[in-house]
Amino acid sequence: MIQKTIIERLKVLADAAKYDASCASSGTNKRDSRGGKGVGSTEGMGICHAYAPDGRCISLLKLLLTNHCIFDCHYCVNRKSSNVERARFTPQEVADLTISFYKRNYIEGLFLSSGIIRNSDHTMEQLVETARILREEHDFRGYIHLKTIPEADAEIVRRAGLYADRVSINVELPTVAGLVRLAPDKNAQTIDGAMGTMNDAITEARDAKKRFRHAPRYAPAGQSTQMIVGADGASDADIVNRASALYGQHRLRRVYYSAFSPIPDASAVLPLKRPPLIREHRLYQSDWLMRFYGYSPGEVAQAAGADGMLPLDIDPKLAWALKFRESFPVDVNRAPKEALLRVPGLGTRGVGQILSARRHRTLRLDDIAKLTVSVAKLRPFIVTADWRPVTLTDRADLKALVAPDAGRQLDLFAA
Repeated sequence: MIQKTIIERLKVLADAAKYDASCASSGTNKRDSRGGKGVGSTEGMGICHAYAPDGRCISLLKLLLTNHCIFDCHYCVNRKSSNVERARFTPQEVADLTISFYKRNYIEGLFLSSGIIRNSDHTMEQLVETARILREEHDFRGYIHLKTIPEADAEIVRRAGLYADRVSINVELPTVAGLVRLAPDKNAQTIDGAMGTMNDAITEARDAKKRFRHAPRYAPAGQSTQMIVGADGASDADIVNRASALYGQHRLRRVYYSAFSPIPDASAVLPLKRPPLIREHRLYQSDWLMRFYGYSPGEVAQAAGADGMLPLDIDPKLAWALKFRESFPVDVNRAPKEALLRVPGLGTRGVGQILSARRHRTLRLDDIAKLTVSVAKLRPFIVTADWRPVTLTDRADLKALVAPDAGRQLDLFAA
């Protein structure tokens, strides 16, 4: 058998990693090598190869250590029964590639995952060894994200945090029933336990850092996870509730959502079509509502229809406002921050500017117009010194008046 070249294997394993969305590099400590020591930086931009769901460009070498796998998850293109081209790197080869690409200014860090080879412990050891080589032998100070394996020994998984800026364990699917049906080699309790163990390790390391100046850094960017959307029958309400539980139980930095994409040689139990990409976007918006706007999971679910699905034509914040019109209009000169954050079209930055400005003067509609993309969409939901919507808020055709134009560039929420 002819051994593939580095470039041939890179092509296979970089392509195999494209289905993993959880590779944003936010939240880590700032480090660089400007003092003449070490190699790399967590800052700066190179040639960007990936985009975070919030739109930021990130330049990470994103690949699998191997796409060989002993598991047979139905939704995975690299599953044991899949007829795909296989390849494998050694930890040393990945480390050398990372340093070589960084010195060429192609990347700012590494996102590394892997199929399961031999067994979970062996694979996890290989991932950790890659990061160890970079940190200890090359003094690499750039960003490293390791995808950990929940079935591996807890101590091996714990070691990953000593070298990685961020670690992640994918919950894969939002419901236990979906996981049992589509990923028979995985166990929800095992995944949850591994995430809890990592959370405990991160907490212990932060406590140690407060007490001891030279305590080692440990996964400073925390842990994240990813859920596949549309591979099973889970509703948006199910997904929102699962994400909220993960944030609360394990203090995750991010939950990423990845719309299921039909794969080559697909299993017969999978859907024939991918869900609309706008569904993934609506889930990110709902995630923002819980994290930054003070909405509970139940309130986000209230924006969904009777089937538990969020509307695709309007964002969940507007959907909630249209259902609960008794909460509006909101007086921008008197309302608390929590009420202002519920106004469709007002983002966290805009609300902050309103709170600051109204300390010094009474705000008029023209003042609000400077803080948002479209004040016309805000008018049914606000009261200013010179504006009151009267019956506008209760109009039967209000949705048509405030819904975004079809084809307009999507955003999370207005500034």
